[in-house]
Amino acid sequence: MPDTAEARRHGLAALVEAQWLSIQLAWQWKRDVHEIRSPGRPCPGIVPLLKAAAAAPRLRRLYPFTSHFALLFSSLTGYPWTVQAGSVEPLRNGSFRVRRRDPSAVIGEVETAEEAVDLVVGLLPADFEPVITVPTDSRT
Repeated sequence: MPDTAEARRHGLAALVEAQWLSIQLAWQWKRDVHEIRSPGRPCPGIVPLLKAAAAAPRLRRLYPFTSHFALLFSSLTGYPWTVQAGSVEPLRNGSFRVRRRDPSAVIGEVETAEEAVDLVVGLLPADFEPVITVPTDSRT
């Protein structure tokens, strides 16, 4: 796993890159364990979703995190998250549900991770903030 403390010392770009790598490795490990413990039971497609999202330059500028198998993207590198796009939830049937960030309405279900990423990128505001490390009300 990447050393996120070391990455933070090298700046925000390094920290975001370390998070992308860390989240992909962690979910790959979880998927591998699931396949060993529950052979034949499908695992939600979070791993292909993470790969597709990591290939999207606009999403790659944001800090990725997961909650209840859903993938989200924040302009903050810590809690409280500032979600800049919708969320994507991989479903057990292999499709993906995309939600708007506010209000959290389902905008569609698609068959591939790439289609889900395209929908989420389309939800990004034109002027979304780059990654920052502190909440808005703490900035001076």
